[in-house]
Amino acid sequence: MTTKTPAELSDAAAEAIRGLNHATQAAKDGFEHPGDAYSVIGNPTLAQRLPQALDQIAQFVTRLETEGHLRSDRERNLADEVAAVTAGLRMSTDDAEALADHLNAVHSALSPLAWKD
Repeated sequence: MTTKTPAELSDAAAEAIRGLNHATQAAKDGFEHPGDAYSVIGNPTLAQRLPQALDQIAQFVTRLETEGHLRSDRERNLADEVAAVTAGLRMSTDDAEALADHLNAVHSALSPLAWKD
C-alpha cells in the first residue's frame, strides 16, 4: 500500500468530486433514475468526515505556533494570522457539519421518489 501525504489525499478527494460532477450530468449512463440520486446523496460520508480533518489541521497549525515553528510573511502579528486560520477552520467545520445534516434531509426527501414509465 502506498502512503500518500495529506496534500495528495486532498487532491485525490478533489479529483473524485470532479469525477462525480461529470458522472451526475444529465443523460449520463448509470444516472437516470431517482434511485441513482438517492444512492449518491445517501453517502454523506465525505461531509461527515471532513470536520475531523479540519480540526486536526487547526491543531497542527496551533502546535507549530506554540512550538515556535511559524513566522508570517505579512506585517500582521503571527498570533492574529493563526487566529484567522483557526477561526476559518472552525467556520468550515460548522459548514461541513451543516452540509452533512442537509444531505441527510435531502436523502430522506428523495426516499419516496420512484421512476415512472
